[in-house]
Amino acid sequence: MTELVEPAEASAPVRPPGDGLWAPHRRRLTVGLVMTITLVAFESLAIATVMPTVEDDLGGRALYGWVFSGFFLASLAGIVVTGILTDRRGPMLPFGAGLALFSVGLVVGGLAPSMPILVAARLAQGFGAGAIPASAYASVARGYPPALRPRVFAVFSTAWVIPGITGPSIASFVEGAASWHWVFLGLLPLVGVAGIIAVPALGRLAAGEARAVTDAATRRADRTRLARVAMLVAGVGLVLAGGTAGRPVATLVLVALGLPLAVPAFVHLVPVGTTRLRPGLPAIVAVRGILTWAFFGVDAYVSLTATEGPGGSTWLAGLALSVTAVLWTAGSWWQERMVGRLGPRRLDRAAFALIATGSTGMLVAALWLPAWATVPAWGVAGIGMGLGYAPLSVSALGSAEPGREGQATASLQLCDTLGVSLGTGAGGALIALADSRGWAASTGVALAFALGIAAALAGLVAAGRLPASVPGLEVDAG
Repeated sequence: MTELVEPAEASAPVRPPGDGLWAPHRRRLTVGLVMTITLVAFESLAIATVMPTVEDDLGGRALYGWVFSGFFLASLAGIVVTGILTDRRGPMLPFGAGLALFSVGLVVGGLAPSMPILVAARLAQGFGAGAIPASAYASVARGYPPALRPRVFAVFSTAWVIPGITGPSIASFVEGAASWHWVFLGLLPLVGVAGIIAVPALGRLAAGEARAVTDAATRRADRTRLARVAMLVAGVGLVLAGGTAGRPVATLVLVALGLPLAVPAFVHLVPVGTTRLRPGLPAIVAVRGILTWAFFGVDAYVSLTATEGPGGSTWLAGLALSVTAVLWTAGSWWQERMVGRLGPRRLDRAAFALIATGSTGMLVAALWLPAWATVPAWGVAGIGMGLGYAPLSVSALGSAEPGREGQATASLQLCDTLGVSLGTGAGGALIALADSRGWAASTGVALAFALGIAAALAGLVAAGRLPASVPGLEVDAG
């Protein structure tokens, strides 16, 4: 045991006294980023809570998955554009543009008269949302030393506590007292507050070293990167459309058209070796995509499970999401204390095991148990995400080249978003299949959670390629 403890203690983060997250020169940045995460949390939990009611009102269950997968698919483009702009001009411009597009999506979604219009609104909202976390991650790299970054991401998780406790219940109340439309529109004041606090703070952060590089080769590389992300979005969109086409011939044609576009584009957009899980940043990026597939790919269907089961209701769906958010936060704070000792590899292996357990519980709950069983089942998965998500963020920042944090975090967010898009899209395709065959809704969501279990088990194996300790912490300690 001594041999294990001594290296961990040597790599523990060290920082000067009084140089914390809330030091005067960082206070506004920290508050602004926390407000941003709070906005994202309210949006995610509120929309997920009322989506079963939205589907009952607008119809179009075959498009249920597209409300989520379309949002994250559009985020892919926003993430890559943000990575380029952040390295060139700093995070303020893409962050502000992202908030503006996010607001447009909320307005159109709140006024949507049909499911196709709602999906279109989520596409616009998703493009804007892609810019927000990518800008925030790059801001962490430039505004905080490596020793503080685990605590930053733990604070980010804490920002989910109030939305996690109150967001679903507020969404349920608003939906019952007025309508689900106001769940979208009511988020607009939060966007304004986040912008007022965060944008000026981000403006004080310098752009990366790539800012001064404006030669023709760099501009050409940027254009190539944008073209590839367009190919990726188009290719993944065709594959997801094939999954919900409902006709075997159409499915085969769309998938055959989409894969040759998506696969080469993805390979060129992520760090070399990502598809092979090469140790270092490539493996970190790849595992993050698997993690988001395993959790978020099925999290979109927790509310549907909680409302369709015996004794189910929108209130119960909100409770399941709230408990999960709180337990995620608890797990994140635990990892903040232990990441220097255990490292990303051990924590993420534990995370995938817990997510697989939670998805198994959800599958059993969907088929055979009362709706209240979704609360403890998905809470277990929430603990897993708390343990596994932040160590990958910190490791990616520690592995990035100085001045290239925007590109590294864009790759991380790209795999994040692609994992969610493919996971929710594949789950939505299974639910659409069950609906077209006249099967019970519980059968469709059970199939979606079975797919999530498979993704978690794949991640359990892939996590073995992660670093044993967090990159950068050892250097900072020295």
